[in-house]
Order: sequence, then structure tokens, then C-alpha cells
Amino acid sequence: MARLGMNPARKKQSLYKPHEVTVAMLVYIPSLEGYFQQRLEILKVSIQSLLANTKTPFDFLVLDNGSTENVKTYLEELNDQGRIDYLVLSSRNLGVEGGLRVLANTALGKYIAYTNDDVFYYPGWLQAQLKIMNAFPDVGMVSGTPVGIQSTLADRSLMNLMDQNLPELTVSRTARNPQWEEDWAKSTGRNLDEHQVFIKENPHILLDYKGVMAVGSANHFQFVGPVSVIKKALPDKWIGKLMGGVAELDRAVDGMGYLRLSTKERYTRHIGNTLDEDFKKAAKELIGMADISWKEAERKPWFIKVPGVRFMLSRIYHWLFRVLFNLE
Repeated sequence: MARLGMNPARKKQSLYKPHEVTVAMLVYIPSLEGYFQQRLEILKVSIQSLLANTKTPFDFLVLDNGSTENVKTYLEELNDQGRIDYLVLSSRNLGVEGGLRVLANTALGKYIAYTNDDVFYYPGWLQAQLKIMNAFPDVGMVSGTPVGIQSTLADRSLMNLMDQNLPELTVSRTARNPQWEEDWAKSTGRNLDEHQVFIKENPHILLDYKGVMAVGSANHFQFVGPVSVIKKALPDKWIGKLMGGVAELDRAVDGMGYLRLSTKERYTRHIGNTLDEDFKKAAKELIGMADISWKEAERKPWFIKVPGVRFMLSRIYHWLFRVLFNLE
């Protein structure tokens, strides 16, 4: 069959130019039941806070990691509206490390601002992280909140920086913010008493480099980093784990000689899988989401109080979860 005419795009050039930063979100909500009951509403709060409180230009890239149809429909609507610039839909769950691999290789900007789908963003979050990224030497990751246990992991590059005795660098120890740490421990399901002991024994290392402040640790639920560094830090071989792989990323970035830092103030906050009254208030005040609707926790049935029933039902729930989502 003869060719009909010439492709009108031939010899033409796209006027589009990627922004310096690609915000890359990994979404995984396989159902709206049980553990995931409030997750769609949390995703909406996360995305709305991101869009409302980010003034630095960016491209928004989202990878859906095999979510349920309601979630994909919501993301497709945002994509059609132009609020999501690039939407990648996976028919299967690639895991966290696998999803990050896709995002890092898809991002068109110089920097990737990686995020989970359950993070709340306060005004100025991206600007604050980029300020640290551009001020300190050899930075691989900058997070928006100084919380968690990562301060004791992958800190060789930090020690090397401190050993240089740079005249522009001031190093001090500072106590952690107990409320921020409590919020993080609750949102990640950790034992609060044990974490309080940990934070008392592990104060933050506070860095002042040429007048720019940073904490000497980073979190991997949300961070900004050079795309080139993150791509090199990811493993060569496919791991295949649904969870995990990000601690290895932390170590790889550090092993390559790049700093892992955080903002001194809390610019991003991990939500988890429930929205409490604090987040409802924050969402209404900061991003104007007065119409947030989600299922309130129902009153626990009487038989939950029977000794041993909670443990038995928990075991059954976890078994059914693994069967339903092909984790066996």
C-alpha cells in the first residue's frame, strides 16, 4: 500500500522543555478495605498539599504500582486535567525499589524529588530542600523532615565532611523535636516508648555550612537528589522485593561519597494509613480541602474484647491479605 502524505511532525521541534525538578510519586493502593481503607483519601490529601504548597517549578511524574480501579481513575482524571504531567500505569506491583527504578529512569529533570503516596507537604518544602542541595558539597539526598532512625545509618560521607575541618562548616549536637518524632513513630507503627529512648540516645548532628543549616541524616519516604546519583545508586540486578530496597539505596548513596541531609524544620510529614484530627485540620487550613470525606473508624464489636480473639483475627487477616494480593 502506498504511503499517504507526510507525517506533519517531521522536521518540527517540540517547544516543551522539562523543569529542573521532577517530583516523582510512587502510588500503591491495591484495595480500599482493611489496611487500605483510608488510603485513597490520604492520597488525595498528599497530592493536594503537594500542588498547593509547591511554588518552585516542577514536572509531576506518578507511577501507579498496580492500584485498584478507583485509584487509577482518580489519577487519570488529574492527568487529563494537566495536574499530573506524566502518568505511568503498571498492571503489576513492581515493589518500592522497582518502582523507584522506573521513576528514576523516567524523570527528565536534573533532580528527582521522590515521594511515597502518603506524605503531607508544607509551604516551601521543595525550595528548602533545594537550598541545602545547592549549598553543601557533594549532596546525594535531602529530606524535608529530620525524624526517624536513618541518622544512625549510612553516615560515612558525613563523617568524612566533618573530618575535613572546613572553616565554613560549624557542627553541633541538638536535641530532636519530640512531637515530630512521636508523629513519625505513630505513622510508621513503631513502639513509641522504644523510639523515645532511641531519640534521647541519638541527638541530631546539626550542620551550618556558609550560613545554610541542615541535619546530618535523610529519610527515604521523601527526598530530593540528583537523578544521576540516584540512578547509579540503584542496584544493577532486579531485586523483586515488594518492600525494602531503600535502606540499600541509602547505603549506596553514602558509599559513593554523597551526603544524606535533612532540613532543620519539618517541611514534609509522613501520614501513614490513617487520617487523624490533626491532619484534617491541617488539610483544611493549608490546602482548603474542606470537603474531605473518609470512613470514620467504627466502634469495635464486643467480641474483640474476648481474650485471644484479636490475635486469631489478626493472623487470619494477614493470611487473607497475602493470598488476595499474591504475596504467597
